[in-house]
Amino acid sequence: MGVRSALLVLFRRLARIYFREIEVAGEVPHPGTGGRLFAANHVNGLVDPILVLTQTPCRISPVAKSTLWKIPGLQWLLETAEAVPIVRRRDVPGKSEGDNEAVFARVAKHLVTGGNILIFPEGTSLIEPHLLALRSGAGQMLSRSVAEEAGAELTFQAVALEFDERDVFRSRSLVLFGPVRRVADMHGEDLAQEITDAIRTDLSELLVEGASWEERILVVRVAEMFAKDAGDTSLEHVNQLGRRITQARHALAGSSSAEVHAIEARIRDYLARVEREETSDDVVARVARGTLSPALEHERIARVATAVITLPLALIATVVYWLPYQLPRFVTRKLKGDPDVASTYKLGVGLVVFPLWAATAIALAFLVLPSNELALLATAVLLASPFSALAWLDRWDRLAARSSNLLAPSEERRERLVALAAERTTLMRDLDTLRERAEAA
Repeated sequence: MGVRSALLVLFRRLARIYFREIEVAGEVPHPGTGGRLFAANHVNGLVDPILVLTQTPCRISPVAKSTLWKIPGLQWLLETAEAVPIVRRRDVPGKSEGDNEAVFARVAKHLVTGGNILIFPEGTSLIEPHLLALRSGAGQMLSRSVAEEAGAELTFQAVALEFDERDVFRSRSLVLFGPVRRVADMHGEDLAQEITDAIRTDLSELLVEGASWEERILVVRVAEMFAKDAGDTSLEHVNQLGRRITQARHALAGSSSAEVHAIEARIRDYLARVEREETSDDVVARVARGTLSPALEHERIARVATAVITLPLALIATVVYWLPYQLPRFVTRKLKGDPDVASTYKLGVGLVVFPLWAATAIALAFLVLPSNELALLATAVLLASPFSALAWLDRWDRLAARSSNLLAPSEERRERLVALAAERTTLMRDLDTLRERAEAA
């Protein structure tokens, strides 16, 4: 295994630690894919390319801003990943049109010889919950490649990156691949602009956009509820529903805005109650349909038992790793003015601090403990306990709800689920009414 492959394996595991869940969907490329430019939206600093590079089966070289090569320690990683530096006007105000000609030539050669390129055409990591105007760099790279070798079978593909809480440790993420487009199918006079427009259209089709992050997440949750009721929970269906919901909100923005805000408040309240109940909308929907399995209580008891068993390890990790856990958050708070790269700093500081802290603790165990057996046991605990702590961290905000569920009789919990199911049924009926009104409008 080469250095690059080893790094991909390492960062793939780190990504699975940083995110509670990573879902990959859409037209995922096969390992032998070549001559393709991948264009993704950009909301999360260096975390975005890490996600795409580690979750895509084929080998990809990213395009990155040239200033990253000045960061100590990062240059080696960028070179190992075969990254291509590009000069941005915001970094070099005096940049001329010819400054990136060498980059375009290098990318063109890479593509026509079977390589793949990843680019973020928005030009920078953004904190907006919607796409902004795309730069033409991706289109220029592909048009230059066609000029270099007209017979090359070049393709491009949009990649949508979604996060439920983009700058929060242990959030969820989605890597959604769009349709594959052939450059040969582009027939406009301005090839670069036609490719840029196609990428913009595909990204818009893949992303559920909103005026705010709260709005976008709410739209996605409602889309998931409709998808469950329709019996098709594929991400493609959820995205289609999300876009339809967004269109409906816009259609009702004037005449029925008060009604829309009222039902949105009810949806938020419902989702909060589902969260407090430590259940899911899927379970509530099954209760509403009368298809709830008796095994639900057994599953809940098994989860609680597992949590109790792992609690000692989680407590050990809380004590031992408290300081290194706080350091990435401290550094991020100090870097005011850079909210778009908060996850990058958290991940970067964590990659340095946690291994050093663990190594120091293990070395101390062998120096202080009276036998190698005890030192090995301590090493096992030091390495295993953080993962138990992660499981508890994922559920920390629901501990109060879990405690009440443990104390409450099963019949009482069932009654609460039935009440939630009734509220969900009413919500879905009212949402359907609004949807029909919006479509009529």
